[in-house]
Amino acid sequence: MRYVLPRMDEQLGMMVGKAAREARARLGLTQVEVAALVDMHPMVYSRVERGKMVPSAGMLRRLSMVLRISTDELLGLARPGKDERRELEKEPPLLRRLVTLARELDDVKLEALVTMARALTR
Repeated sequence: MRYVLPRMDEQLGMMVGKAAREARARLGLTQVEVAALVDMHPMVYSRVERGKMVPSAGMLRRLSMVLRISTDELLGLARPGKDERRELEKEPPLLRRLVTLARELDDVKLEALVTMARALTR
């Protein structure tokens, strides 16, 4: 038997999914990368983006932190300011992706990344 979201939850799921998908695209991340950063199975995260599942409050919070948007934006209650979007969009997608992933590293791994980046610039 398949579970079907009630109408209100379906609308909420679509709003959350659309906001998450747009934020992920702005950051240049894949669904698999976001899923790993929020400790969610990639297939489950895919369901969130497709509006087939409404994440828990704790997961919404983690998604907002990883995707760099407010929970209000995820829930369709607020829109990011144009200036905020423009600043983020100025960076190339690969750089946005690298910065987003680097924010999740512990100090040892971040230092290793910095060392590698220095070596690549020589």
